[in-house]
Amino acid sequence: MVSAKKNPSSVKKRQVSEKISGDSLKSSAEIAEIFGLTERHVRRMAKDGDLPCVSSNPYKFRLEDTAKVYIQSLNDRLKPLDMETALKEKARADADYRKAKAQIADLELAELKGEMHRSEDVEAMTSDLVYTIRSMVMSLPGRLAMDVVKCNTPAEASALIDRECMGILEQLSGYKYDPAEYAKRVRQREGWRKEEEEADDE
Repeated sequence: MVSAKKNPSSVKKRQVSEKISGDSLKSSAEIAEIFGLTERHVRRMAKDGDLPCVSSNPYKFRLEDTAKVYIQSLNDRLKPLDMETALKEKARADADYRKAKAQIADLELAELKGEMHRSEDVEAMTSDLVYTIRSMVMSLPGRLAMDVVKCNTPAEASALIDRECMGILEQLSGYKYDPAEYAKRVRQREGWRKEEEEADDE
């Protein structure tokens, strides 16, 4: 005769039922299993006074009292807000939204005026300058090779290289902060944002 396989869920339900039906005090582990909580959560609730316990070392609970308090706490948590409270919450949320929107608008205006810049724009402009310097330095050997070969003495070659390096430094010394370049990046980004918004609306 083949015995039917036991359903694990039904076995667990029977075990929990046996724990509930007992009249003895329950441990935090048993309470956690009955209510579907973690033992740590049960102990924290008992420590905070949210669950009544008979003793705390170790934690012991009277099931009936604990169940009543826990179920009541769930009911209180699920109670809907009254209309007045809901309206106040909505008004507060609307005010916070308007305030945040105004702050964003102020930041965008300051950016458009050139009073502040995004870190990504500063990073991009700095990277452009670094690449410009790099390209100037990397082009030196190719530009000077033939001229250095024609030099008659090492001093003459050194003077030639020195002159070219000083030329690069002189060009770099003319580099100045250009707010128009930052404004250009802002306009481009705003244009991209509008295109994205229009694409989302379609």
